[in-house]
Amino acid sequence: MSTIEVHGEEHALEVEQYTIEQIPEDQRHGKYRDLFTVWFTSNLMPLTIVTGALATVVYGLNFTSAVLAIIVGNLLGAILMALHSVQGPKLGIPQMIQSRAQYGSIGSILVVGIVVFMYVGFFASNLILGGESINQLSGHISVNWGIAICAVLSLVVVTYGYDLIHGLNRWLSIVFVVVMTIAVIIMITKGLGGHFMQTGSFTWAGFMGAAVTTGVLWQIAYAPYVSDYSRYMPKEQSAKPVFWYTYAGVTLGSILPMMIGAMVGIASKDSSQVAAINHMTGGFGWVVMVVFAVGIVNTNTLNVYGGVLCAITVGQNFKANWLPKASARILFSVVFVGVCLIGAIVYQTTFLTSYFNFILILTYLLIPWTVINLIDFYIIHHGDYDVPSLFRADGGKYGRFDVGTVVIYLLGFVVEWPFMNTTWHEGWVAKQIQGTDLSWLVGIVVVAPVYFFYAKWEAKKNSSELTSAS
Repeated sequence: MSTIEVHGEEHALEVEQYTIEQIPEDQRHGKYRDLFTVWFTSNLMPLTIVTGALATVVYGLNFTSAVLAIIVGNLLGAILMALHSVQGPKLGIPQMIQSRAQYGSIGSILVVGIVVFMYVGFFASNLILGGESINQLSGHISVNWGIAICAVLSLVVVTYGYDLIHGLNRWLSIVFVVVMTIAVIIMITKGLGGHFMQTGSFTWAGFMGAAVTTGVLWQIAYAPYVSDYSRYMPKEQSAKPVFWYTYAGVTLGSILPMMIGAMVGIASKDSSQVAAINHMTGGFGWVVMVVFAVGIVNTNTLNVYGGVLCAITVGQNFKANWLPKASARILFSVVFVGVCLIGAIVYQTTFLTSYFNFILILTYLLIPWTVINLIDFYIIHHGDYDVPSLFRADGGKYGRFDVGTVVIYLLGFVVEWPFMNTTWHEGWVAKQIQGTDLSWLVGIVVVAPVYFFYAKWEAKKNSSELTSAS
């Protein structure tokens, strides 16, 4: 037995050799608590705080309503996210490789491309906040140089890969909780303003919008890569602990900083949430800024790692016998970080508006994908897939292009359109219900039954064809 089977902690500083291929049984390792710490710690960062601030700053909710929206949205969205986590130990492959079973090897490029766009957006957004944190920490370092520093440090961690990412999160979780708790106590002690609880108001449009953007979408955005961080775990491990450790980590790690964001959004008029927290925590601010910078680096390693696996997935579609190792992953990582670095520097001045629109667009695009994927895994195939077929040039038993699934995915976006409410488009149904955005719910309700009956029909047709052929 190789030592890596016991626990990945011993090999945290060894460069990971696997990329998108199935992880062999003798290389499986890890503990349930790793899933808690990686998702808990990776959410304790400025971007989560900024997302929470949308509830009060953009949607105009009072603090009580904002907190309730944040809690409800995260608790609901995390159910879908944690269900995807269970797929990792079962199949031992990255999440987006598994999507080939629904869309076909070529058809899956549509959704994989969207997910790569998501990684770029989140990575660049994090870099901007990391640059601001370093700038607040040291006025001698510009935001642009702070962005560059965060980018390079994230690249270093990604070079080592899976085990170092998990190892860092185990240790950082304790430090982050202590520092954030002290910061909140200082901010409350110094005072949040006499009109804090009276600022803002409850509206259904604001509540539903905040619940979606700060909760449901935040969690679903993890769905395309959550199983990437559970795929090394032994296949025989129970699905329940994988689900609950992931669920607990991602909900607690998201809700707490989002509540801080909602609070700061009311208490400070500063356009930068990072600068606001630095000012509100006084002499302790420099410690918080250090933690923010480290948190950005930590979380962005997940974005680079997942984005690179997706990029390799796209390339492998056109060269079926290509299963690259560490060197290719590192090269892809350098290119990915370079692109995001440029984007972060260019868009930093319009960050909040750009980020708000970005996460809304993701909601509309990811809802149909996650519904199709979960129904296929849990109801149609019950987690039983022909993994070798997923890597074949012709798509194996799943084919190269599943027209039906692609059409249903696009249908999901079409039915969402009248219910959308963004700064660039307000659907006619949304207008009739005072701007309440129910697109995500409509997407689920429509796509789920349509895909279920289509997949059942397709399975029956394929079964009949096999019977006839024999």
